[in-house]
Amino acid sequence: MAIFLNNKVGFKIATIDLSDHVTAFTLNRVLDQISVTAMGDTANKFVSGLASDTITVSFLNDTAAANVLATLQTAFGTTVAFSAIQDSVAVVSATNKLYTGTILVDNLTDINGAVGDEGMLDITFTCNSKTALATSGTF
Repeated sequence: MAIFLNNKVGFKIATIDLSDHVTAFTLNRVLDQISVTAMGDTANKFVSGLASDTITVSFLNDTAAANVLATLQTAFGTTVAFSAIQDSVAVVSATNKLYTGTILVDNLTDINGAVGDEGMLDITFTCNSKTALATSGTF
């Protein structure tokens, strides 16, 4: 059994590596269910439809150039490439797959928090492509 700490996740938007600002990351891969139940069937039958993947990321906010806020503000309202990996230190392999696709950056919380809070952004991105998995390549 391969048990791991989830503290090396890598995440890039376009070519900007934002991994060192990510505190939580979830890639949710979902396929629509299409009913193909016919007369005489004794149970519902379904086939896979279109992908409806989402990515939810918690970022430590950073306003410096080529960091979190600047990258997201530049991408706002557009579709951009993403790449993610379970362990950004290890090579891409069958046990450390590279996930790639495109996301629509259609929501952004530029200012968030209360007095004394660290600046955080919690954002859910809708994928505009089915997420691809690779067992070779580079992150």
